[in-house]
Amino acid sequence: MKIRRLDHLVLTVRDIETTVAFYTNVLGMGSVTFAGGTHALSFGEQKIHLHSADGLIAPHATHPVPGSADICLISEESIAQVVETFQRVGVTIEEGPVQRRGALGPLSSVYIRDPDGNLVEVSTYQPVVA
Repeated sequence: MKIRRLDHLVLTVRDIETTVAFYTNVLGMGSVTFAGGTHALSFGEQKIHLHSADGLIAPHATHPVPGSADICLISEESIAQVVETFQRVGVTIEEGPVQRRGALGPLSSVYIRDPDGNLVEVSTYQPVVA
């Protein structure tokens, strides 16, 4: 077997509406509501499905709890623009900008927390210097 890419991941959250507002208003993701009332956030070719902690959808992780995720998202904007956006909308930066290593090379990253306390790393790839 050879895995090609990540399609989606699931976040367990306390409040779907609060989570959707944060990810759409702060990070510019799209909001999707499916038949049956399930929700997801869309960006690029990926999705983040949202499960309410008090109404989990089976099957699910063994111990799903809000605030247990640590994800890295790649921004189209420069890291300076990312920082400026967070400052403008009043989102506290936990750390950064700092240098990290991503799947495809060096990153500039800033870390924030979503409404459930999940750690969200927003990064931009650094240009390769020949």
